[in-house]
Amino acid sequence: MGGVVMRRAEVRERLLALIGACEPGDPLPSERDLSDELGASRPTIRAAIEELASDGLLIRRHGRGTFTHPRKISQEVPAAAALPPAEGEWQSEVLEFGVLAAGARLGMRLRVSPGDDVVRTLRRRIVDGRPMALEEIHVPLAVAPGLTAADLAAGSFYRHLRQRHGVRPVEAVQTTEPTVTDGKESRLLDVPLYSPALLFERTTRDERGRTVEFARSVYRGDRYRITNHLRFGPDSG
Repeated sequence: MGGVVMRRAEVRERLLALIGACEPGDPLPSERDLSDELGASRPTIRAAIEELASDGLLIRRHGRGTFTHPRKISQEVPAAAALPPAEGEWQSEVLEFGVLAAGARLGMRLRVSPGDDVVRTLRRRIVDGRPMALEEIHVPLAVAPGLTAADLAAGSFYRHLRQRHGVRPVEAVQTTEPTVTDGKESRLLDVPLYSPALLFERTTRDERGRTVEFARSVYRGDRYRITNHLRFGPDSG
């Protein structure tokens, strides 16, 4: 079983690289062609595609094939001020912690080689004693060598990077979109399956221009909201 799982993981990484080279809405090769190209069985190819489809990266259309996810309409909201802290008493609980190879897709996000080591953490954010969010954080090991699970649980992670590693996060690009919780997220956030949630993906850079973090966070839709203060210019739509 272990060999099958590892093989599927390898196929997933190859498919992620293929997706990254495609335009939104592009068709993928057939399962037969992918099987020949990747040297994997069709059931393994099919299982990896189903996994990527459940992650929202692929769309399977009956009788037509498999396609990359269509382009989403995006609106840029520039922010020139420092991000203020959110309300409430926030705490962090580390649920998973380890070091893994970046792989193709994460390597592109972090601008590191696929074989470079990355620290991955899954932590649950607790606000006023109740689960608020799940944050999956990836940091290149070279950016913060010696990083521990305790470091991610205690205080501000960015403050830790500044004080212990001399890394000063100065800017980030963050996207926000609606989603629903899957089984694991629902259990860890103590909400019903498929509850409304907000999905954040953030890429953070330091003063040297290095990418120092990629984070994917799921926040409960019933407990969290964002307020933007907007200024309208002559070309505002």
